Amino acid sequence: MLQVGQEAPDFEAESSQGKIKLSDFKGKKSVILYFYPKAFTPGCSRELQRFTELYDEFKEHNVEIIGVSVDSLSSVKKFSEKYNAKFPLISDKEKKIVTAYGVLNEKGTSAQRVTFIIDENGKIINILDKLKKAEEHADRALEVIKSKK
Repeated sequence: MLQVGQEAPDFEAESSQGKIKLSDFKGKKSVILYFYPKAFTPGCSRELQRFTELYDEFKEHNVEIIGVSVDSLSSVKKFSEKYNAKFPLISDKEKKIVTAYGVLNEKGTSAQRVTFIIDENGKIINILDKLKKAEEHADRALEVIKSKK
């Protein structure tokens, strides 16, 4: 897995809101890049709901949120619609992004639940993993963002 202080690998991918390129945010916004194992599972649903609930607060701090899973594009679009996600969810079916970030699970079937906090310069400033509850990722990421200001 990548480490704090490293440059976040750039990527271009299809999402629930069209094509996204990480480098488009460089110099403009910080990015919360969170990886989740599987759409519509209880933990992933709670995590998406919590990021959605806190979305306006993240925006106040000039932060963009992007969710990533290896689910199909149609699945991430349905997942996004069901929970009214205000931010893009990426379909990484080819597993290029999860591999670049070192978060592919041991079986090679899905992403591990890991959240990367990336600053405006494209550097990883914090990594959240091994939290007890999926929805804690949103709250902890917001705490990190607030502490950096």
